[in-house]
Amino acid sequence: MSAGAIRRVCVFCGSNTGAQGDYAAAAARLGVLLGERGLGVVYGGGNVGLMGILADAALASGAEVIGVIPEKLVAVELAHRGLSELRVVGSMHERKALMAELADAFIALPGGLGTLDELFETWTWGQLGYHGKPCGLLDVGRYFGPLIAFLDHAVAEGFIRPEHRRMILVETDPARLLDRFSGYEPPRLGKWLERDTR
Repeated sequence: MSAGAIRRVCVFCGSNTGAQGDYAAAAARLGVLLGERGLGVVYGGGNVGLMGILADAALASGAEVIGVIPEKLVAVELAHRGLSELRVVGSMHERKALMAELADAFIALPGGLGTLDELFETWTWGQLGYHGKPCGLLDVGRYFGPLIAFLDHAVAEGFIRPEHRRMILVETDPARLLDRFSGYEPPRLGKWLERDTR
């Protein structure tokens, strides 16, 4: 994927700020960097936790910020009312599908079950060939270390192809992660280990 092909980056992140101050700082830095690079932001639409920090930093840096939030969560996640655009959808399924449609790349910051759900569904869609967009982890303070170790274990145990494991780009620095996105090429092979589906 060429650098020019990426116009918006979808960011998955927590509706809480987490136990370490580094998480909030990383969300703010990513938001600023996306704005500085002229990239739009797609995210979950909340104004709390890392979501709110990311959105506010990106907006302050001049980025277009599109929030996508299910109607049921408008009050719970306190929908951000100062965005470039807020899209309210009917379900979590619609939320993920619309975020994927609007974005050209995906980054996961630290977060909980929702963040992991969004990351893994997007990664699975890429594995199955529904999109060829890059996915990355911004590994702040080694938050994703245990998850990365588990993914490597799944490769060793024969459940994930090494090529599909490498689809998740991992960096501790957001600028390096975005730089790697510009040269990303999706794998040209099928999901199944038992046979070659090329």
